[in-house]
Amino acid sequence: MSHQESLTAYIAAFVAELVFSGVTDVVVSPGSRSTPMAMVMAEHPDLKVHIHVDERSAAFFALGIAKITSRPVAILCTSGTAAANYFPAIVEARYSRVPLIVLTADRPHELREVGAPQAINQIHLYGHQVKWFAEMALPDKGDEMIRYARTFCARATAAATASPAGPVHLNFPFREPLIPKLDEEIFHTEERSNGYVKVLNGDLTINEEHIKEIAEKLMGKEKGIIVCGNIADEAFANAVTQLAEVLKFPILADPLSQLRSGKHNLEHIIDSYDTFLRNDEAKSFLKPEVVIRFGAMPVSKALTIFLKENHSADQFVIDGGGGWRDPSSLSTDMIFCNETIFCEKLVTYLKRQSPSMFLEDWKKVNKLTKENMALVRDTAELSEGRLFYQLAELLPEGATIFVGNSMPIRDLDSFFLNNDKSIRVVANRGANGIDGTVSTALGTALYSQPLYLVLGDLTFFHDLNGLIAAKLYNIDINIILVNNNGGGIFSFLPQAEHPKHFELLFGTALNIEFEHAVKMFHGDYTKIKDWDHFESEMKMAMNSKGMKVFEVATNRDRNRDEHREFWRVVSQEISNFVTGEHG
Repeated sequence: MSHQESLTAYIAAFVAELVFSGVTDVVVSPGSRSTPMAMVMAEHPDLKVHIHVDERSAAFFALGIAKITSRPVAILCTSGTAAANYFPAIVEARYSRVPLIVLTADRPHELREVGAPQAINQIHLYGHQVKWFAEMALPDKGDEMIRYARTFCARATAAATASPAGPVHLNFPFREPLIPKLDEEIFHTEERSNGYVKVLNGDLTINEEHIKEIAEKLMGKEKGIIVCGNIADEAFANAVTQLAEVLKFPILADPLSQLRSGKHNLEHIIDSYDTFLRNDEAKSFLKPEVVIRFGAMPVSKALTIFLKENHSADQFVIDGGGGWRDPSSLSTDMIFCNETIFCEKLVTYLKRQSPSMFLEDWKKVNKLTKENMALVRDTAELSEGRLFYQLAELLPEGATIFVGNSMPIRDLDSFFLNNDKSIRVVANRGANGIDGTVSTALGTALYSQPLYLVLGDLTFFHDLNGLIAAKLYNIDINIILVNNNGGGIFSFLPQAEHPKHFELLFGTALNIEFEHAVKMFHGDYTKIKDWDHFESEMKMAMNSKGMKVFEVATNRDRNRDEHREFWRVVSQEISNFVTGEHG
C-alpha cells in the first residue's frame, strides 16, 4: 500500500469522524505541512472551510463561531510558530468555556530537534490551557489505525464539548509527500462502522436529598439575592426567573447573563446595581442573608466588592461545569449541577414566599437610580455612557451586540438596561483581554445577524487585520468604534493620580485615522457628528449590507468626570431615600 493511500485513508477517517461528531466549521490557515488535512477537509461536502491567513486572528474567528453556535469548531495550521500564534485564543477558549479543536501539523519525529526548518517542539505546546492533548500517530491505512483515527477524533470532540467546554489539541506529524489521493470515493470507502465508538456527554445534576436540604435552608429567608453572570443556556432565563418569583429574591443580572433582554419575566431583574452599590448606605440597607450565584463572575467591580463585604451570608455557587468560580473564597455551598436543572428542581421543593419588603427595597433603589440617568441620557456631547443607553433603544429585535473589554463592557453593564427585544450580549470575558475582539465578533456574525460590535480604539487597533474576514466572506457587521484616543479605563484607576508618566505608560494616545484602514478592507466609514446623526445612521444600518464602521469620538477626561458626577448625584439621592426609609 502506497504512502499516499495510507495518508488519504487515515485523514479521511479523521475528517469524517469530525463531521459525525458535530463539527460543521473549520478555520484553516494556509501552510505546507498541513496540506493533507486541509485538502481532505476541503473535499468533505458537509464541512464549511473558512480560510484565514493569520493564525492568531483565525483562532479568534473560530472562537466566535463556537461561542455563538455552542458547537465545536476545528482550527488547522502548519508547523512552527504558526501554531504558537493560536495561543491567545486558546487561553480565551479555556477560560470562557468555548469548544475548540486545535489541529496542528508537525514534522515527523526524525525531523525534530535536528535543525529542520519550521520545526519547534509542539508536544504539549499549550500546556494546561487545553483540556486534553494527543500526539497523533503517523498515518497508516490498516483497520486498527483507521479505528484509532476515528476514536481519537471522537474523544477530542467529546472532551472539547464536555462541561466545562474548552479547547483540545491534536498534533499530527506528516511525512512527505504531502499530497493526498483525492477522488470521489475518498469518504465513501471509509463509511462509519457500527463498531466505532460514540461518546455521549451528559449534564451534571444533583440528587433529590441534597436539593431538599437546600430548599429547607432557603425557606423562610426573606433577605436573599440571586446573582447571574455569563450563562449561555437559552433555557436558563425562564428557569431562574421562576425561581426568583417563588423565593421573592431580586436577580442582579450581569449583561452577559442574557437576562436583561428578552421575552421572559423581567419583573425581579435589577439592572443598575453597578451604580448604586457604590453607596455605603445602600449597601447596608440592602444587606443580604443569602446569595445564590450562577455563571461566571460578574463584570461589575462594585458588585464583587458587595459580595465580599457580605462574607457572613450563606453563599450558594451553582456551576454546571464543575469549576471553582469563587475568587474571594465566599461560598458556603459549592454545587456542581447544571444551572437550569438546579432551578427547575429547586422550585419543586419550595413554597411560594409571601411578598417581600426586601425585594421591594431593591426595586425602589434600582428605580431611583434609573430615574437619575437623565444626567447621562441627556448629555449633549458624544459620550460613552449615553451611547450604551441609546443602543438599548436603537438596536432592532433579535440583534446581537458584541462588546469589547475595558470601558465598553463596563459602560454596557452600567447603562444597557432591561428591555424586551431579545438582544443577545456577547464578549470575550474568559481572560478579559482585548486580543482578537474584531476577529471573534466576525466569527460570531457568521451565525448571528444583525451584529453590532462596540469597542474602543486600542482594541480595534489591536486586531485590525481581523477585518480581512469581513472582506473575504462578505460578512455583515456594524462596528461602533468609541475613540477616546487611548486607554480610557486607566483614567478611573489609581494610576491616574500620578500624572508624571500617565500618558506615556497608560494614556497611550495613538492618533490614528481609522478611515484609511477601514477602506483598505472595503468597509464603509462614517464619523459620527452628534446624537441625531448617530440615531439616523443606526436606523439606516438596519437595512444595509457589508462592513460599516461608525466612529464616535469622545474625550477621556470628560468621560471620567461625567461618570463621577452621575455616581455622586445618584449616591446623594439614595442616601436621602435610605435615610427617609430608616426614619
